[in-house]
Amino acid sequence: MSAAGIAIAREGAIASLRFDRPQRRNALTAEMYATLAQALDDAGRDAAVRVVLFEGSAEAFTAGNDIEDFARRPPEGEEAPVFRFLQAVAAARKPLVAAVEGVAVGIGTTLLLHCDLVYAGDKARFSMPFTRLGLVPEFASSYLLPLAAGYHRAAEMLLLGEPFDAAQALEAGIVTRVVASGGARDAALDAARRLAALPAEPVRLTKELLKAAHADAIRAQLARESAQFRRLLHGPAAREALAAFLEKRPADFSRCADTL
Repeated sequence: MSAAGIAIAREGAIASLRFDRPQRRNALTAEMYATLAQALDDAGRDAAVRVVLFEGSAEAFTAGNDIEDFARRPPEGEEAPVFRFLQAVAAARKPLVAAVEGVAVGIGTTLLLHCDLVYAGDKARFSMPFTRLGLVPEFASSYLLPLAAGYHRAAEMLLLGEPFDAAQALEAGIVTRVVASGGARDAALDAARRLAALPAEPVRLTKELLKAAHADAIRAQLARESAQFRRLLHGPAAREALAAFLEKRPADFSRCADTL
C-alpha cells in the first residue's frame, strides 16, 4: 500500500515503511509525516508486527523536509504531523531497523539515532544542516548525538552542519554497520527477520531496558528543541535560508541580527 509518498508493506512480522517520493529524493511532507505517525501507531497495536523497518531508495533514504511544503505549512504546535511522528518514534516499544542508501539529510539522519539497528551502504551520505537553515537540531539529536559520538564530534556535525560519509557515521555511532553499496536493505531485512524470530516480550523488554536510563531526558530534550525550532522558524535567519533555497542562491546571514 502506498499513501502520501509512504509505501507500507508487510513481510511476515516485519512492517516496512518506505519513503517513496523519488521525484523529490524522498523529501518529507506534512502528509507523509501523518502517514508515518499513523503507521507506527498501527504497528505498535498489531501483535503480529514484531519489527518496523524504515527504508528509502538507492538514491536517497530521505532528503529531509520538503522545504516548500514546510514553508507553506510550518509546524506550529505539538499536534503538527512532524511532531506526532517524532513522538511516535521516540515512544516506539518494538525494534526499529533502518536501511540507508544515498542521502540522509536532516531528519533522515536524526531518525537513525532512535533506531535500534541501522545498516548503511558505503556510498551513503549524511548531514544535519540545521544551523545552515537558521534552525536548531530536532528529534533530541542534541542529546543523543553527543551520547553516541562524544561532545566534540557531535558539535562538529551539528554546529557546522556539513555532510559526512558512512565511515564517519559508523565512527559516530549513528549506524550499526556499513555494507557494500546496494546491500543495506538486505542487511537490514536479515536483521529484522532474526529479531522477528525471537520471542517478542524479551526483545521488547531488552529495548526498554537499553533506553530506560535516557527516556526522560530524551522527552525533555524533544520539548526543548521543538520550542526553539518553532520560534526560529519565524526568525530572520530561517527566512533568509528559505528565500535562498527558493531563489537557488547562497544564503547570506550577515544582516540577520542575533537576538541574544
